[in-house]
Amino acid sequence: MNKVGFISLSCPKNLVDSEVMMGQLKQKGFQITANAEDADTVVVNTCGFIDSAKKESIEAILEAARLKTEGKATRLVVAGCLVERYRDELKAEMPEVDAFIGTSQINDILSVCDPQTNTRSLPVIPLGNQSATYLYDESTPRVLATPSHYAFIKIAEGCDRPCAFCFIPQMRGHFRSRRFGSIVAEAHQLAEEGVKELILVAQDSSRYGEDLGKQDALAHLLRELSHTEGIEWVRVMYTYPTHISDEFLNVLAEEPNAVKYLDMPLQHASQNVLKLMKRGGNRGSLERLIERVRKRVPGIAVRTTFITGFPGETEEDFDELMTFVKNVEFDRVGVFTYSDEEGTPAFDLPNKVDPKIAKRRRDQLMKAQSTIAKKKHQAIIGQTVLVMFEGEANESDLLWQGRMETQAPDIDGCVLINDAPEGFVPEPGQLVDVLIEEAHEYDLVGRIVAVA
Repeated sequence: MNKVGFISLSCPKNLVDSEVMMGQLKQKGFQITANAEDADTVVVNTCGFIDSAKKESIEAILEAARLKTEGKATRLVVAGCLVERYRDELKAEMPEVDAFIGTSQINDILSVCDPQTNTRSLPVIPLGNQSATYLYDESTPRVLATPSHYAFIKIAEGCDRPCAFCFIPQMRGHFRSRRFGSIVAEAHQLAEEGVKELILVAQDSSRYGEDLGKQDALAHLLRELSHTEGIEWVRVMYTYPTHISDEFLNVLAEEPNAVKYLDMPLQHASQNVLKLMKRGGNRGSLERLIERVRKRVPGIAVRTTFITGFPGETEEDFDELMTFVKNVEFDRVGVFTYSDEEGTPAFDLPNKVDPKIAKRRRDQLMKAQSTIAKKKHQAIIGQTVLVMFEGEANESDLLWQGRMETQAPDIDGCVLINDAPEGFVPEPGQLVDVLIEEAHEYDLVGRIVAVA
């Protein structure tokens, strides 16, 4: 039996693509292995978003090529966003790769992994496939690569936003939503498999259903999924600030299983920089938005990301961003330095910022946010909070860990658990009450006091 090993890089959206490819292969009799060194065929699903992600992808491809020359593997397949962006260059510079498939060619995984297929004879798909129509649905087989208690559901594909720094529309095609019923059906399937938390992802989740002529479709979807038997939490990632509707916020406030968590990448707060980014808005409008969100959904955690060093960002612009972060006091913040990406509108902008200055600004912003985050965590000491148990802690086998509803997996820290009632051994995905006893910048520490 042909063994296929996957190396999946970057975001949850990419991970879903890998899970779909693995599902198709498994259904046709291929064996999926978690150990790439034991695979006959190695598939690297790449990211091409920013420079650091591209470097990581190239390193992973070269490592997989080593497995082909020195190990058991006889076939190497490279998939994903990097292929959409640099297919011709990769083919010219990496002859050891047997096949390249882009983001709209997910279904080609069967043919490129078939030992009988002459991959060099496969048709070449042109770069920037704006006519892409690929969407998986509830009938598409998947092999989950996440822990058993949570799963991502991709509710849409592609993006039509004009953000000046982003190449995603050229790699993923135009925005297109999945059918409402397809998503609901997949949610029920995942619940039957034992999944307890559904995490909805897309390049732009807040626009879900617009292209289908549906108003407030994300709100209706979230409400429906919140009633799925067996599902404890439903989380939405990657929303856009201009599309946070009152109805969506009402669902977060009213539905117990719709977690009080808003992931909304803002990228900046200075009107000057936002205009250059082709995003619009200003510090005042964004502060009013956050105020509206918190008023309608008490206790909500707001997560965002920012870019420092965007072309044209002045010290005054950065100072305004710092003031914004200190005023708003976000619960979670990620900061990235600007990556100058050829083919994006920002690449041609003047007044480039020195990378050292961009990094200094990033460090300053993260330092300010760490003070805010620790203060917020310290306010939780002595409270009993609801936690989804996850198992052994990543940092020590002497501790357990879990997450509050205000913590998304992998990006928001966790609750470290150092004690529990005698004889009590919780299962991953089980909800427990945890008394918080310590607070750190990213993580909290506490003990289980009861089963929720």
